[in-house]
Amino acid sequence: MWLALLTFQLAKLLLAQGQNACLGHSTFRSPAPSDIEVHCGSQTVDLEILLCPIYFNGYNESLLALNSEHSKHQCKGTTDWMADPPVVKFNFSITEEAISTCSNLLTVTQEAGTGQFADYSNVQHVTISGMVCSEDPTTGAITYHQEVMYRFSCRYPLQYLVNNTQMSVSGVSLAVRDNNGSFISTLSMRLYSDNDYSTAMQIPAGGLELKTRIFVEVKASNLTNRFNVLLDRCYATASPFPINTTFHDLFVGCNRDGQTVMGINGQQQKARFSFEAFRFVQYTGSTLSTYYVHCATRLCVNSFCPTLTQNCTTGSRRRRSINNNQDTTVSDIATISSGPIITRQDNGVQQTQMNSSVVAVSVVAGIVGSICLTLVAFIVHHRYNSKISVNKTTLS
Repeated sequence: MWLALLTFQLAKLLLAQGQNACLGHSTFRSPAPSDIEVHCGSQTVDLEILLCPIYFNGYNESLLALNSEHSKHQCKGTTDWMADPPVVKFNFSITEEAISTCSNLLTVTQEAGTGQFADYSNVQHVTISGMVCSEDPTTGAITYHQEVMYRFSCRYPLQYLVNNTQMSVSGVSLAVRDNNGSFISTLSMRLYSDNDYSTAMQIPAGGLELKTRIFVEVKASNLTNRFNVLLDRCYATASPFPINTTFHDLFVGCNRDGQTVMGINGQQQKARFSFEAFRFVQYTGSTLSTYYVHCATRLCVNSFCPTLTQNCTTGSRRRRSINNNQDTTVSDIATISSGPIITRQDNGVQQTQMNSSVVAVSVVAGIVGSICLTLVAFIVHHRYNSKISVNKTTLS
């Protein structure tokens, strides 16, 4: 009883202060659906809601919470009165634990592949949704306050939510269902410098030369003979995280970059491909370019893998399904990432400058040598003439 009364008094105090700050502001009006801004980030979901309409309706920031979880402090918002207009902010990470803490919903849907996923007949997406709800401070049997509720949702490709990216060469643990239960298989990505995949690639501090061929291997360990490794899509980003506005697809299904050469894929407990080192144009003017390779990877029963692998050698391409309804025949997708790949600008300009310098030095050396030879010839000729003159004088 005392706690409820204290909460009511605090709400009244905040309400009076907030109304004074909002009086005369253009947003001091009834709430509208456009009062909320939703930012679906790569790591967090961020919400911003106009404060003055909330105060106009008789509420304040202390009476708002995600999905009516008013007793959990992590489900409450923080105010920003310095913003114009003033806002209350909510945020949570897109991990499964953080999503469920405030009772947000996570649903998985399947749709026909479009755009960069056009080679897939079904693509899974995750939708994160919820609402920000008000708690009526009235303690009586009736109220005159209209409830405030803002709904939000964010949609992500499923593969973006099941990664474990690290700055160095990363390893991802992937759970696989089997007839005997579940076991964990650890995926790893390694870069090699030779076609035999025997020499680990050493990337110098000065960067690789452009068009250096890089050999990539994704391998599973602790895996029974029933399963193989299948790469659905591999791409490069300018940041270590799989979600980035700047990316370059090395291959998606049968569609691949002209410099990408596919090796084994879906046939063994490792998958291999290679590509030539490049640089992102956003690094124009910089000596070095850094990027990371990410592969959407899954495990499939070896007898079932051929049905997932497209026939890329014929004109008719079968669209592959990434449906996970086969239970023990295919695992969920995990994104495995490489460490930083550093390339340097083509040194053709530097080489040209060096060659020009060599030519210039050679020309100068030639001129100096010619002058020296001329001086030597002149001195010898002068001494010879002087000697003849002395001999003639002696004979006379």
